[in-house]
Amino acid sequence: MDYSINRPIWPGSSSFTTGSTPFGYFDNDTKFQTDVDSFAQFAANSVGYPIMDVELIDINFYTAFEAAMIEYSNQVNQVNIANNLINTLGVQTGSSFLGTNGFTGAVIGSSLSYITKLSKAYGIEADSGGTVRWYSASLELVDHQQTYSIRAAVSKSLGITLSNTSSIEIKRVLHNPPPALVRFFDPFVGTGLGSQNMLDSMGFGAMSPGVSFMMQPMHADLLRLQAIEFNDTIRKSHFSFDIHGDDIRIYPIPGTQGSMATQYFGTVWFEFLFEEQKSKDALLFGNSALLPGVVSDASNIPYKYQQYGTINDMGRAWIIRYALALVKEMLGFVRGKYSSIPIPGAEATLNGAELVSQGQSEKESLITQLREFLEKMSRENMLTRQNAEATQMGEMLSKVPLKIYVG
Repeated sequence: MDYSINRPIWPGSSSFTTGSTPFGYFDNDTKFQTDVDSFAQFAANSVGYPIMDVELIDINFYTAFEAAMIEYSNQVNQVNIANNLINTLGVQTGSSFLGTNGFTGAVIGSSLSYITKLSKAYGIEADSGGTVRWYSASLELVDHQQTYSIRAAVSKSLGITLSNTSSIEIKRVLHNPPPALVRFFDPFVGTGLGSQNMLDSMGFGAMSPGVSFMMQPMHADLLRLQAIEFNDTIRKSHFSFDIHGDDIRIYPIPGTQGSMATQYFGTVWFEFLFEEQKSKDALLFGNSALLPGVVSDASNIPYKYQQYGTINDMGRAWIIRYALALVKEMLGFVRGKYSSIPIPGAEATLNGAELVSQGQSEKESLITQLREFLEKMSRENMLTRQNAEATQMGEMLSKVPLKIYVG
């Protein structure tokens, strides 16, 4: 059988069309479309065409070129992820501001975004912010009734019917004693201060207002306020409350202190939140805060494939060399199917094994070379190099003679 008739071999040229590569990641890149046919010509010539037949067709060259682009993007993105993961933790992976390319081609600086997002979860518990809305409701107190239902008060205040699964967490009860200042006689009138006799003895009592002639330090007012507060705390049933389940118990018992009950016990407001709303942005387990739908590790940080048209000549040179190594390996596999072919009076030995070995060796060498170069560009190494340059520059400047000024 004559294998030269139906054997697929490189015809000498190609014309790329969208969809010719297995994945099509770069098919719409105009620069890729132009260079992929040039690469096919270059690779075929590099392995012996037109002196020798090349047992490959256009899609084989296209596949190698696409695979080289994928490998280059993978190596570059690995270094980018190592550099920027700590600064992107907590970023919303579906955010519209990322665009179609994600972080690819973007400069990423330091940010407190991740810490801020976590702190919001703790802020809910610490009453210092957060993402959960607080609501207000009120208790309409009744004389001599001390215990009230929290759920009933919430339902009435918000005009809603609470489900059996709704859980209310009280954050603050606005049930405090009246300020001592409201029971402090006006110091500019002078009454109630026990100083009228002193003013009379000094001849100022008949003046209006006589207190204008009396000077006292500010701490005297503060001591009187403190005395009023201590009196309420020790001698009276202090303003307080207890919460057990759905019940809130109010102290002192409403209606037991005459006019005071009418003025200060008519309505008690409290602030609360619905516990189920905490799970919207952060699920709390012990001391940990889980943020769903955000960058959490190297597996979901949104780095996309590099676009061939945006890669500089140095990167394209690496891609071409790596793709050529893939072509050699691919051609070696094809020729390795038969180690020799019988011809009239002899046998033709194919170089399949040699091409496979050469292609694999070149691939390993290129990846090692690229990794070493990218490691030099890591943020840690660049800072180290920058520090060394600054130190060296300081030593050089220290040797510059100083000017002498004569006045």
